[in-house]
Amino acid sequence: MPPEEVQKMKKDEKTNVMRVLDGKKIPYTGHSYEPDATMSGEEITAILGEAPEKVFKTLVTQGKSGAYYVFVVPVREELDLKKAAKAAGEKAIAMIKQKELLPLTGYVHGGCSPIGMKKPFPTFIHETATGLDKIFVSAGRVGFQIELAPADLIAVGGCKPADLV
Repeated sequence: MPPEEVQKMKKDEKTNVMRVLDGKKIPYTGHSYEPDATMSGEEITAILGEAPEKVFKTLVTQGKSGAYYVFVVPVREELDLKKAAKAAGEKAIAMIKQKELLPLTGYVHGGCSPIGMKKPFPTFIHETATGLDKIFVSAGRVGFQIELAPADLIAVGGCKPADLV
């Protein structure tokens, strides 16, 4: 789908993430597109017509201690598990299984957002986000993205910037 087919969302298309941001009076722009189950982060970047370094994915992990952690990294990058463990103060970190995502966070694979999870988890964002004016993250549903200032995401998500890739 070409970028011109990306829609600004209608007022009645609010996700839980958007309601959280509205409640905290944090400005954002919602974007929607027709999702495809096999769509990659790179394809979403192309649909949005944005530079890949501005579009972030949300990854959920579990540390050796049993604690859960959330990492927000550019879609083109891979989370470095050693750097993630260091940022979280863990000996080791592993990705959770896909079937664990919904019960743990309330989000499905491809629609996981660092905002509005069932319960808050320590959250880290790749340090490059802090140098950008706007970034995109999932709005909590497949086919929905929000665009907001990184400082606002850091504030509402309690994110800590770190070297993660």
